[in-house]
Amino acid sequence: MKKEGEKAPEITGIDQFGNQVSTNNFKGKKLVLYFYPKDDTPGCTAEACNLRDNYDLLKNKGFSILGVSADGEAKHKKFSEKYNLPFQLLADTDKKVIEAFGAWGPKKFMGKEYEGILRSTFVIDENGVIQKVFDKVKTKDHTNQILSALED
Repeated sequence: MKKEGEKAPEITGIDQFGNQVSTNNFKGKKLVLYFYPKDDTPGCTAEACNLRDNYDLLKNKGFSILGVSADGEAKHKKFSEKYNLPFQLLADTDKKVIEAFGAWGPKKFMGKEYEGILRSTFVIDENGVIQKVFDKVKTKDHTNQILSALED
């Protein structure tokens, strides 16, 4: 997994509306880049809705938000519309972005081990440097988790 102080990898992909998205779009801005396992599942929905509910607060503090999972554009679009998400969701079906950030690895669920997307968030500063990494995301309180950590 990428670490704080490292330069964030430059990424490009397609969002839920078919638009090309690149980290270059966020140069000069702070970016909350979050990786989540699957659209419309309880934890992922809680996290997306927490960021949605605090979108204006984050935006006023200079942050843009970009969510990433391996789901495709159509699934992202449905998820985004269902929950009125005001930010882009990147469809990373080939997992190139997920792997570039090291957000893929071993997971455990109900005693079974498997490979999957590691729920994680990277806060990237205006210069493209990773300022903060969250590998233990509080899905229902993620905005406060982010803002509290950055105030320290």
